[in-house]
Amino acid sequence: MTEPRTITVHTLDHGPVTLPEPAWCIGRHEDGGHRADILHQGPDVVLAFHGQHITAASLVQSPFAEHTTPGLGGRTPGVSVSAIGRTLDPVSAYELAARLDAYADQLRGLADQLATVLDGGEVR
Repeated sequence: MTEPRTITVHTLDHGPVTLPEPAWCIGRHEDGGHRADILHQGPDVVLAFHGQHITAASLVQSPFAEHTTPGLGGRTPGVSVSAIGRTLDPVSAYELAARLDAYADQLRGLADQLATVLDGGEVR
């Protein structure tokens, strides 16, 4: 059995803080902040188009978060989505994915309309 990974982050308010690191965390922890600001973050899943960054999402967890405001991250792992500036639970992440699917259908509809217009047809 593999021992859990641990990290030590040097904080201003609590000195060195040693804590377990989730297997999904990419290990970018900054020293010199406050303990409440320690953030575990997974690799970004990026949506880009023609080299333009649209948005990114990743797993996140702030194990010492002091707030419990829904959507702003916290002690429970979540999915941080940069386009909306929120951290989502699994149900909300699925809801966003479904809405993005629906939006993709709408975008395809606009592309169809544009193709009709460019071919000299009328869009009603």
